[in-house]
Amino acid sequence: MNYDAAVRTPIILFGAFDRHNFGDLLFPHIAAALMPGRPLVFAGLAERDIRRWGGHQVVALPRLAMHIGDRPRKLVHVGGEILTCDAWRAAVMLLPPQQAQQTIAYLETRPRERIDWVHRMLGTSALAPYTVSRQAYPGLLSVVYSGVGGVAMQQVDPEMRAEVLANLRAADAVGVRDRVTLEPLVAAGIGARLMPDPAVMVAELFGARIRRRARRGEVAQMRRAFPQGYVAVQFSADFGDDNSLTQIAAQLDQVAIREGLGVVLFRAGAAPWHDDLGCLGRLAARLRPGSARLFQSIDLWDICALIASSRAYCGSSLHGRIVATAFALPRVNVRPAAAAGRPSKQAAFAATWDDDRWPAEIDLHDMAYGLGTALSVERECLQHQARRLAGLYRQEFMAICPGLT
Repeated sequence: MNYDAAVRTPIILFGAFDRHNFGDLLFPHIAAALMPGRPLVFAGLAERDIRRWGGHQVVALPRLAMHIGDRPRKLVHVGGEILTCDAWRAAVMLLPPQQAQQTIAYLETRPRERIDWVHRMLGTSALAPYTVSRQAYPGLLSVVYSGVGGVAMQQVDPEMRAEVLANLRAADAVGVRDRVTLEPLVAAGIGARLMPDPAVMVAELFGARIRRRARRGEVAQMRRAFPQGYVAVQFSADFGDDNSLTQIAAQLDQVAIREGLGVVLFRAGAAPWHDDLGCLGRLAARLRPGSARLFQSIDLWDICALIASSRAYCGSSLHGRIVATAFALPRVNVRPAAAAGRPSKQAAFAATWDDDRWPAEIDLHDMAYGLGTALSVERECLQHQARRLAGLYRQEFMAICPGLT
């Protein structure tokens, strides 16, 4: 990585796009498109080349800081559930998936080694490393948070919460994507503002590119396989137990028969603690023969094209839902049984921005009903919502990033 070239760049886009997760990979594309012509550097916690998945060449912010020194720079946190992402989770998610379980098992009973490993892995001792400290980076002229989340702020360790709140107080502007995140910040005296998630912009900014993508490759194969249409379905590894997979299969079979649709199973994240292809394969084996296909690609633009070409989205990914929203498509999120009673970013986003006439987050046994309800929503309603959220995001982004757009 040429850090000397990076330090000459005045605007740093910072986020968790140093690993494979659908929403995180989208965010820097959206921020860059809203700042045309501005020289940018894409920074995460680790140096990674994510271009093979449609992402960016990413520099490590801790290393970049050593090169920057006191040269003035501006930094934008581009989005994501970063306010409650602790250092341990951040470090594990940067591992290759095949190394994650072994590392977790080894460090689980070695707390001192675990702390040292996390610090070495991230290059920082921050408790919430995806939120930037002005003290750690004194050369920053401005720090902005754009449409970030943290629905579990009240549940995180008090020391970490204090660090996050201090970093937010020191920021020039804070925009959060749901009311659950907003409330404790306002209570702490932080002047945060509400704005949609950045991904609501994907159809407006990249619609033509995504439609072109849908005419070739694996997405075109899925469209040919199901000319009557398909539901784009995704589930995280949290749903990998046999009981959950059996319930999901029974519900999807009901939808496929009733609506005459196929089922395409895809991954929205390949980093540890995200989605698992083997789990989706076990689900496919439970579905009616010929009714489902596994989508292998984890390219960002292929995933966008798959959702945009679908009749509806169903799954656990917030950004599967939001991309479907941007393309004016029916959508429904499903929660694992273990998550009952806990705050979720999916439910928080839906409660803040979606019309309550269509379902937000549902239990497994309600999937067929929820999808049926979502599919019955008028197209005009969905289109109005897509335009409204994109307009709101653009307006708020311009307000919190004056002089950058």
